[in-house]
Amino acid sequence: MRVAGWVVLTLVFLDEVLAALAAGVWGAYAGGWPLAVLAPVAVVAVWWAFASPRARYGGPVVRPVVKVLVFGLASLGLWVAGHHGWAVTLLGFSMVVNGLAQLPAIRTLATSPAGQPGLRPRRRRAS
Repeated sequence: MRVAGWVVLTLVFLDEVLAALAAGVWGAYAGGWPLAVLAPVAVVAVWWAFASPRARYGGPVVRPVVKVLVFGLASLGLWVAGHHGWAVTLLGFSMVVNGLAQLPAIRTLATSPAGQPGLRPRRRRAS
């Protein structure tokens, strides 16, 4: 199950990268290269602040709401830019991999230090 868990977590990361790329595609369509650069930066900043595992402003309600918004808006952006097939594919992929990531064994794997339950990260000795 550990290997499958790491595959799912890798796919979740890929999904996050795809959401940022989708924002860039929408940005290029809606406003040219400045928005094509700023939109993915905004997605990464919002993800870092609210949805990442160590998000400063994340929480049990905020994190899932922001994830739904990010993946939903990324898919909508692809749709608006005329990439209907990619929009539907991204939305479906996001739903599947993020749903799998909620399985208890995978959640434990994602939140444990070094991905190994019961192990703590090493502390450096003072010199």
